[in-house]
Amino acid sequence: MIGKKNIAFGFLYLVLTASLGPYMIVTQFPAVAQAGAIRQAKLSTLQQEASNGFVDNELNTMTPKQIAEANTGAILALSASLNAEAPIDAIKGGPHAHGNLESLLNIAAGLVLCFLAIPVWFKQTISWVFIAGALMHSGMLYMSVALKWHWAEVWASSPFAAVGPLLVLAGFALIGIATIIGFRGELVRD
Repeated sequence: MIGKKNIAFGFLYLVLTASLGPYMIVTQFPAVAQAGAIRQAKLSTLQQEASNGFVDNELNTMTPKQIAEANTGAILALSASLNAEAPIDAIKGGPHAHGNLESLLNIAAGLVLCFLAIPVWFKQTISWVFIAGALMHSGMLYMSVALKWHWAEVWASSPFAAVGPLLVLAGFALIGIATIIGFRGELVRD
């Protein structure tokens, strides 16, 4: 059965891309937590000073410079917190989400291929197009964003990066045509 390799690839690739969740927490969360704690402390201080009418503990009115310093500290802490979250957002929105989706698409394509009565070469083409599309799209995102491999970063920022998504779309078109041509309600053995 030709679809078997897509099903196996899909499940194994899903394990890889789903493991990015714990990877993000282990590698990125400490920096995010620290930046968030600093942000919270600075914003709390600023909020407390504002609610007191910018009067310090000795009931002296704060100078404009002191108010500006408190405000600047809070803004910088907020910016640092957002910057600390950027790597997690890049992983979540890129290889993690796309990899999970493309894993499931390979599983679905593999199952559909099992029910198609079409020439073997056409099934093989569809099968390999889905696998190559996943590897050249989310696989490259995984290597460039999560692993920070330089050659993959160069690939991901080049015009060739469009090959992966185009292969996934081509796989959709091919499997749609194949379904019209040869879908059978029972399992087809190759």
